[in-house]
Amino acid sequence: MDKLKILVVDDESRMRKLVRDFLVKSGFDVVEAGDGEAALDLFYEDKEIALIILDVMMPKMDGWEVCREIRQHSKVPIIMLTAKGEERDELLGFELGVDEYISKPFSPKILVARVEAILRRTSQMNPGGTLEAGGIVIDKAAHMATIDGQAMELSYKEFELLAYFLENQGIALSREKILNNVWNYDYFGDARTIDTHVKKLRSKMGEKGRYIKTIWGMGYKFEVD
Repeated sequence: MDKLKILVVDDESRMRKLVRDFLVKSGFDVVEAGDGEAALDLFYEDKEIALIILDVMMPKMDGWEVCREIRQHSKVPIIMLTAKGEERDELLGFELGVDEYISKPFSPKILVARVEAILRRTSQMNPGGTLEAGGIVIDKAAHMATIDGQAMELSYKEFELLAYFLENQGIALSREKILNNVWNYDYFGDARTIDTHVKKLRSKMGEKGRYIKTIWGMGYKFEVD
């Protein structure tokens, strides 16, 4: 499979180099832009860009303006980077169709993990639509899950939850984030809904239920031993 291409947009050259080096090491092609206008020019010229990492604070056009412009023409995944970390910025980002929101300073390894998770979720890293980890195989197209070759009897939400965990391997997920992504943003439930589903899912996974690790006071992380 050809390398997937990532557009990194940040006015700080050191930040671009840091992100680029980690992405290249993980097998991605990287193109760069130092401001919003250059980012749009690159985006319109190159039809192979699979994902955009976009800084908020930039000269000429800020990240929000670039995001608005791109969303008029494309659903390409976008990760926003910001130094602010304010809730209202995060809400604005999701209203504009941002796929992920990461506050500076951040771990480059976590950023790469988020990139890979989004690309798995949008099936760009697994065109066949299957996910696999630790003997668990999920066929999203057929809505089937097996564990060590045996079919799992899962409810619709249990299947969606397990798929979301596999798409985000190694990433700590808050209960709110799981609610937003598995139950959708318009779902007004509470954290107990997730805890109940995780408990049932673990029991159906047998000894492999340990792959779903509890992060006390936050949520869960799927990690194969």
